[in-house]
Amino acid sequence: MIPLTRPLVDFADVVEDFRRIVESGTLTSGAYVAGFEADLADYVGVAHAIATTSATTALHLVLAAAGIGPGDEVLVSDFTFPASGNVIAQCGARPVLVDCAPGGFLLDLEDAAARITPRTRALMAIDPFGQPCDLAGAATLARDHGLLLVEDAACALGAHVDGRRCGAWPGAAAFSFHPRKIITTGEGGMVTTDDDDLAARLRLLRNHGGMRGDVGMRFDEHGFNYRMSELQAAMGRAQMRRLDEMLAGRRTAAAAYDRALAAADGVTVPAAGSAGATFQSYVLLLADGIDRDAVSLAMRAAGIETTIGTYAMHAQPAFAAYGHRPGDLPHSHRAQEGSLTLPLWPGMGAAVVEEVVAALSSAVEEQW
Repeated sequence: MIPLTRPLVDFADVVEDFRRIVESGTLTSGAYVAGFEADLADYVGVAHAIATTSATTALHLVLAAAGIGPGDEVLVSDFTFPASGNVIAQCGARPVLVDCAPGGFLLDLEDAAARITPRTRALMAIDPFGQPCDLAGAATLARDHGLLLVEDAACALGAHVDGRRCGAWPGAAAFSFHPRKIITTGEGGMVTTDDDDLAARLRLLRNHGGMRGDVGMRFDEHGFNYRMSELQAAMGRAQMRRLDEMLAGRRTAAAAYDRALAAADGVTVPAAGSAGATFQSYVLLLADGIDRDAVSLAMRAAGIETTIGTYAMHAQPAFAAYGHRPGDLPHSHRAQEGSLTLPLWPGMGAAVVEEVVAALSSAVEEQW
């Protein structure tokens, strides 16, 4: 089976660090976490990076730190993994789902602007599969309406637009270190921001809302336990040392796909040629009338793992309470039904790309 991805992890990169951590007895919130935070803040180009247990908890922490709760609304890209909307609901706020632009996966800022009300507190913009959204436009919309910009950059570590890296725009951003993401710590996440006050509040709430004194702690707020372990951070630091190599490998594989699919019938690639993208996943859009699930099953039978792109939240039962029916956000729904993720990992050879494309072409031709 050609797998969907292969994390580029080498035990030799971390074995000595793991030994030091275990022998030290400091297994959480120590020098490795602080070092990982400093590495990532320096790479992204921000003043603060706050490590968490996942990108989901990173997003939840940002909303909680901003005081978003019952009665508030948060605009969020509809075409995304439901974690983005879940954290809004878990704060007691209302996720206001925004369509993506026709024929692609990026947030439609005009649709977002039309959904702003006096209750809107924040705009959560997604960088789908590591393709930067219009962050300059999102930042302008947020500024003009007094909203907090929250960038869900889970897939976008190393992506850039307009000379600025994802995660370095106004407000705050969240990254993921899940095994399918650009770098991995097994599980884990990070918030980045230049806002000193927000960063202080994020650190407070991450650690139960407690401030450490000379003896014991003082608990000022009802916080969370969203701390990253030292072992995870050691892996993250090792992964950061290979980040440029991993990004180059992903972009090389994506460029090979772009060339192979340039003249393919029934297939478009919304991120093709996107120089600033990370290609956390290589996701294409099948033409109307092609059964994506049948294509995926045919490729599985040929020994190739694929999956859908991601989800239209408005079409999921968990979000039915917000008044949507499947298809109400037509472009996002079309993307959910017609997107297909192909295998991609750093160092994937041209022969594997050719085998995947051949199987894809055969599966599509059966319906085209």
